[in-house]
Amino acid sequence: MPDKYITLTPELYGYVVEHGARQDDALRRLADETQRLGDISIMQIAPEQGAFVTLLMRAIGARRALELGTFTGYSAICIARGLADGGKLVTCDISGDWTEIARRYFDAAGVADRIDLRLGPALDTLRELPADEPFDFAFIDADKTEYPDYYEECLRLLRPGGLIMLDNVLRDGRVLDAGDGDERTAATREVNDRAIA
Repeated sequence: MPDKYITLTPELYGYVVEHGARQDDALRRLADETQRLGDISIMQIAPEQGAFVTLLMRAIGARRALELGTFTGYSAICIARGLADGGKLVTCDISGDWTEIARRYFDAAGVADRIDLRLGPALDTLRELPADEPFDFAFIDADKTEYPDYYEECLRLLRPGGLIMLDNVLRDGRVLDAGDGDERTAATREVNDRAIA
C-alpha cells in the first residue's frame, strides 16, 4: 500500500484555512494581538486546529471540558463554542498577563459565561477538581515536562469514553530522535507511550 500523505505547501495551507477554518472577527483580532507578542505567539494553536476542536466538541456532545494552558485564549474560545448548551470549560494557566488578554476576548467572542478561568499551576488545579464531576474532554497544552502527570490526572477526571487531546506530541519530529535528551521531548515520548499502552 502506498504512503498516503500530502506535503502541506503554503498554498495548500491557505486553501485549508480558507475553506475549513475561517476566523470570525474576535478570533482574527485575538490572533493578531497574540502575534504581536513576538516569538511566544507560537504557543497559540492554528486556525485549522481551532476549527477542528470546535467540531470535535460538537461531535462528542461535550458539556464539560478541561484545558491546561489557556495562553491568550484562542483554543478556549474554540472549545467553548463547540460545547453543548449549558456547557462549561475549566481552563487554567499560570500567567496573569496572557490570561488578561484571554478574558477580553472571551467577552468579545461571547463565550465568557461558559468559561471558568483559573490561575495557578495546572497540577494544583487538576488536583483540586473533584472526580465525581467528570469531564467529557481535556486538552493538554501546558508545560511539556509535566505531560505525564497531566495525562494521569486528566484520566482520573474524565468520564468513561471521554477524550484527551494533547498538543505538540511530535515535538517537531524530535520524538523520533532517541538521542534527543531534552526533558520536554522525553516527557512527550513517555505520555505518547502511555496513551497507546
